[in-house]
Amino acid sequence: MTSTETTRNSLAAAAVADRRRWFALAIVMTAAFMDLVDVTIVNIAIPSIKRDAGASFSQIQWITAGYALAFAAGLITGGRLGDIHGRKRIFLIGIAGFTVASALCGFAANPEMLVASRILQGGMAALMVPQVLSIVHATFPAHERGKVFGLFGAIVGLGAVSGPLLGALLTEWNLFGLEWRPIFLINLPVGVAALILGRRFISESKAPRALKLDLVGVALVILALLMLLYPLTRGRELGWPLWGYASMAGAFVVFAALVAYEKRKTARDGSPLIELSLFKVTSFAAGIAVQTVFGVALGIFFLVWTLYMQTGLGWSPLRAGLTGVPFSIAVSAAAGLSVQLLVPRFGRKVLQAGALLMVLGVLLYIWESDRYGMSIASWQMALPLVVMGAGMGFIVAPLTDAVLSEVPREHSGSASGLINTVQQMGNALGLGLVSVLFFGQIGDRLTREQVGPAFVNAFQYALGWVAAVMAVIFLLMFALPKRPAQHVEGAGEREGAGAPEEATEEEPVLVS
Repeated sequence: MTSTETTRNSLAAAAVADRRRWFALAIVMTAAFMDLVDVTIVNIAIPSIKRDAGASFSQIQWITAGYALAFAAGLITGGRLGDIHGRKRIFLIGIAGFTVASALCGFAANPEMLVASRILQGGMAALMVPQVLSIVHATFPAHERGKVFGLFGAIVGLGAVSGPLLGALLTEWNLFGLEWRPIFLINLPVGVAALILGRRFISESKAPRALKLDLVGVALVILALLMLLYPLTRGRELGWPLWGYASMAGAFVVFAALVAYEKRKTARDGSPLIELSLFKVTSFAAGIAVQTVFGVALGIFFLVWTLYMQTGLGWSPLRAGLTGVPFSIAVSAAAGLSVQLLVPRFGRKVLQAGALLMVLGVLLYIWESDRYGMSIASWQMALPLVVMGAGMGFIVAPLTDAVLSEVPREHSGSASGLINTVQQMGNALGLGLVSVLFFGQIGDRLTREQVGPAFVNAFQYALGWVAAVMAVIFLLMFALPKRPAQHVEGAGEREGAGAPEEATEEEPVLVS
């Protein structure tokens, strides 16, 4: 074989590999899209589920918070399992389980079964979602990740657009008399397709050295989250018993025990559940703090927003879904703009501008809700929603990039698991706080005429707290690096940009 033929064959092989990784990216992004849609699609259908299934307000909270809790509790474990057993393998198991759990949600016979199925669905998502960022981190070189995370931000926006609209349409159409159930059943064909294509196109990758699953660490994480979030979610309904306060205080003791155990585990065999060394990376530690608080704000806003429009104002699911379109479009557009154009030039200031825009949008929304009361129209909500959406878009995509930018590849699974865990933990915490910040402002015995004004007032009160949380996020962002590593001049060379990287066990191995 001549040198020309050898070169031609090498280029052909490289082209095939390049096509495979972009196909793989499309597949894992579809999985991320499924998860995002599943959260937003449920929010818009909550009043219909409450009415049709006879679910109580507590069960409604658990339909959303149960998913977030199981998701948060399992994400670190899911990331570590991908490091140990292979990210492709765990991703496919997660996809399969998520699809089965979606079917169980769709055919739930009562609210209790729906809550249990949602918890299972969250657990399966915890296996699936961490592998998305890990596969991207292991498959794409540093100089391409900015583009990939820009696509990820656009997917977030698209999921935010599609979820409420799809949920509204499926609920309004009442396909085959199934009421709200198609919002879960729609996951079945998507999940099956992702499973089949994923087996073919995703390349396997795992940590370069053998690791062990830290079962004690897993148990401590789950215990701490349950001790914190269960009494917070049920507290108002149960009259805030003393054991609830004791449980929440004890959760922090368990978290401290987890840190101490993980230190010993690292020293003993170097295979902890949580890589505490990651917190020595400034960008990672600061980003984790921002992600947690950001999750709290989103958890509060999206649930009370849905209840405000559908229960308080009496709007149909379709009208509520259409009202959210300007917000979702703004998120998607701003996410792509921030990663591709703004962050490389202005760095951290873009994220801080996003936090301030969200504060401004929330304050505008409070003002308009107070001014127009029960007579507020969808078009009057457009301005605050666009401002909020633009702010969220400026944060969501570049923040992920900034948090992972300096993380060693061998810990990418743990890092992505932690990123998603703290955001979902914050989200579950926010959903739990809805009992205090929203339902706590509404009386127990309201006449039909009192329901609307009570929900409007509670919405304004809860949004005041959202604005305060976003202001805290703005201050926390001062701890982020001024620019992510790959945007600093010369960082591309340190990361190997522009030159082929040496093959290691961390690099994905193409499979047929």
